[in-house]
Amino acid sequence: MISVREKIAYGLGDTASNIIFQTVMMFLLLFYTDVMGLSPAAVGTMFLLVRIIDAVTDPLMGNLADNTKTKWGQFRPYLLWLAFPFAIISILAFTTPDLPDDTKIIYAFVTYTLLMIAYTAINIPYCALGGVITADAKERVTVQSYRFVFGMLGGVIVAAATLPMVEFFGNGDSAKGYQMTMIAMSSLGLILFLLCFLGTKERVKPPENQQSSMKENLQSLWQNDQWRILCMAALFLLTGQVLRFTLAVYYVKYFLGREDLITSFLTLGVIASMIGCAVAQPLAKRVCKIKAYIALQVISASICLFSFFIGEEQIVLAYIAFIAWKFFLDMATPLLWAKMADTIDYGHKKTGIRITGMVYSGVIFFIKMGVAIGGALAGWLLAFYNYQADVAQTEATKQGILLSFTVLPALGSFAVAWVMRKYTLTEQKVVEIQAQLSTTTS
Repeated sequence: MISVREKIAYGLGDTASNIIFQTVMMFLLLFYTDVMGLSPAAVGTMFLLVRIIDAVTDPLMGNLADNTKTKWGQFRPYLLWLAFPFAIISILAFTTPDLPDDTKIIYAFVTYTLLMIAYTAINIPYCALGGVITADAKERVTVQSYRFVFGMLGGVIVAAATLPMVEFFGNGDSAKGYQMTMIAMSSLGLILFLLCFLGTKERVKPPENQQSSMKENLQSLWQNDQWRILCMAALFLLTGQVLRFTLAVYYVKYFLGREDLITSFLTLGVIASMIGCAVAQPLAKRVCKIKAYIALQVISASICLFSFFIGEEQIVLAYIAFIAWKFFLDMATPLLWAKMADTIDYGHKKTGIRITGMVYSGVIFFIKMGVAIGGALAGWLLAFYNYQADVAQTEATKQGILLSFTVLPALGSFAVAWVMRKYTLTEQKVVEIQAQLSTTTS
């Protein structure tokens, strides 16, 4: 059994990650369009182009982590080594340079690329750490539940504090406000990463005699059909989720016409996410994790579709629908990440190679692809519907924001449910695989 203290320490690492990840999801597009003055279409294209770099850096980072051997383990050292650089780059990404408008997009591209590389370098080892804290299938769900409850705590901090802090620090200067806010947020993230490093322990080790090249690891990864299913699920999931969450600010500000409610709208949504993550553990004990995951995606998609019919004057109903969507969608999140650890055991049995870092880096690549596509779609759709920053929008633009915020994300969750029909690693099957691996290595 893993102690509650260690589970909390591991969860604090996701609080740190989400302080940046959630800020990017909620506010980076708004920062680029309304503070730096960049074109939403150009920003959307930039989001997608940076993913090409991830196609190289993600597997490289996974392979590097798998081949790391230190007195602190394989994955924990990266939390120590990279916490400070990650904090500095995060601040630079939310800094508005005194440059001509056509040069600002270059600055944005460079700093956003560096931010995503830094995120890759620290987040892949962090995620892989969750797969080596314990080999117990039930404990994995518990560990991931703690992780995402604390991860969503980072989201609550971002949703509740970002805009008030921007106003406080900026005093009318949004550019200064965002920069100072990120200095405070990044400093907190730095401390939390260090607490995660100090409070966790790696227990599941790769075979002592395992030696494999990058090419062999990639071949082994591709042979893992259950891993491929999770990658596709992650891609569809994050595309829809990020599209909806990115446009939430625009939905409240322009469709509902209540800019003053943005902070409470986002904050209550993230609090619902925390509660959903906490409920995942008791849910997994009572029902099949696979069936539960599929059902939760269908429920989330249905809520999105229902939201399309909520009128701009129905503020309370809009709140209820958004809170319910975040609750059910993120109830499924720990279940997905626990499945990633299960596919490591499955791949180990199938190919004889245990590649924890590579498995997580592969799924994270598709997660970031979903983040990029969702963010790009948000920018492109705003441009398509003729969005103009900080002015009253036309009725066509408002309807475009509504459609993009509701119906399109629903398609993402329905696609996830369809893909996961082929996933076969039930809890009983994972136990059998682990027993066979234990016999083989003993």
